[in-house]
Amino acid sequence: MKFLEHKAKEVFARYGIPVPRGVVASRPEDIVDPPLPCMVKAQVLVGGRGKAGGIRPANTLDEARTVAGEILGMNIGGYTVKQVYLEQRLDIGRELYLSYTIDRSAREALLIASALGGVEIEAVPHDQIFMEQVPVLVGPQPYIWRALLRKLALPKEIGDQIVDIAWKAYNLFRKEDAELVEINPLAVTRDGRVVAGDAKLVVDDNAEYRHPEYATLDQDRTPLEEEAHAKGIAFIQLDGDIGVIANGAGLTMATLDVLNLKGGKGGTFLDLGGTDDPAKVAEAFELLLKAKPSAILLNIFGGITKADTVALGVKQAIDVMHAKVPVVARIKGVNEDKAKEILRGVGMFPAETIEEAAELAVKARRGAS
Repeated sequence: MKFLEHKAKEVFARYGIPVPRGVVASRPEDIVDPPLPCMVKAQVLVGGRGKAGGIRPANTLDEARTVAGEILGMNIGGYTVKQVYLEQRLDIGRELYLSYTIDRSAREALLIASALGGVEIEAVPHDQIFMEQVPVLVGPQPYIWRALLRKLALPKEIGDQIVDIAWKAYNLFRKEDAELVEINPLAVTRDGRVVAGDAKLVVDDNAEYRHPEYATLDQDRTPLEEEAHAKGIAFIQLDGDIGVIANGAGLTMATLDVLNLKGGKGGTFLDLGGTDDPAKVAEAFELLLKAKPSAILLNIFGGITKADTVALGVKQAIDVMHAKVPVVARIKGVNEDKAKEILRGVGMFPAETIEEAAELAVKARRGAS
């Protein structure tokens, strides 16, 4: 679950992290009492807003309405700006970077900080970045704060505020089941205050049931992705034309990689997971067909999911929707012979290896000879 900036800052404020005052508007005429002078910020779930002209200053109410009208409706990173956030302009003396994310190899939170904030962390030289794993059982310890302040080389009065914010950001990270808490820039004002100039928050989708208050958040999903999400199906639309369906995220991603190596391009990422219900498979396959792929590549390993279960679901979906899309299937595992027999009846192209399946899928594109 991704949060727009103003929504993330609402959560930040709840945890005591200082944020500038701001108001949200969907139309210029809705802007009545902005905190002037202000920055008018496009609210979209992608970065690069400033470079795209989606963050601009305003000094008066009329100017704020004019700038908001120019930003609303902009296309930034493929997303239309539907809201702007008019936020108190800060007199910034220095910009820092602070974030928590997950170090999956260590299975711990990872604190990342830098004295070079205001730019993408990927653009900061590695020797200018502080990174420290946070012990999951005891949380941040004093030695982490001492090392952090040495790296940032901050005076004590500023350093104390940084530690306080870092503590609160960690509490937010843990209690909200976050995958990412990022403040960039973490602004040090000329009068000595430390404030979250921007806010990025991503909460683990798997924890959605623990946070019903976030159920109405705007997400960067297509209509088909929204439909899939409501049905509990892992489905992502891509910019290619070949539908990919597999069971397990790793297998699905590997299938996309092989397809790309063979000159194809995935149009969907559909992970069946461990379902063993033909009706659920049919429902997922119908979603895939709605994306109008030129061909479908089915890569199934029958373990927890039996191969013939998937085949039955695929057949049901094709029969119901009268689909004429060529299906290339590579099926291995439990009941694979039954599965192949079922899919032959719907015009499946069989393959023994994923490489062969990818080549066949490229050749089977609609309109190919």
